[in-house]
Amino acid sequence: MLWIKAWHIIFMVTWFAGLFYLPRLYLYHGKAHDELSHERFRRMETGLMVITTIGASLTIFFGLWLLFAYWMDVLGDNSWLHAKLLLVALLIGYHGVLLHIMLRLRKRNYSYSAGFLRWFNELPTLLLIAIVILAVVKPF
Repeated sequence: MLWIKAWHIIFMVTWFAGLFYLPRLYLYHGKAHDELSHERFRRMETGLMVITTIGASLTIFFGLWLLFAYWMDVLGDNSWLHAKLLLVALLIGYHGVLLHIMLRLRKRNYSYSAGFLRWFNELPTLLLIAIVILAVVKPF
């Protein structure tokens, strides 16, 4: 199971790398006004979204594998795990919002301010800190 846990962590890092950088790309894309820049950001965002989604999918796959491998432990009093899974669900929702923003940028139907995107960019950091603390420390 250590190999499964290692792959879970590796793909989690891939997922978070994309979640950290995509809002920054959106910020720069929103400031671009010429067609060449728009096309360049569109390609960059698409490529990064694909890699980020692969990382998310494999993180979830290996996480579910671990859940099923330790299903007896999951049924016990593991409040920390339930909290972690709730935060992962929020992270999946965040990923979906990033996809929505990307699709709006493609249509040039962009209404997000730079301040919002800078704030929005901090959410995965807070989720990462909470998820890692729950998984490692298991505070409750």
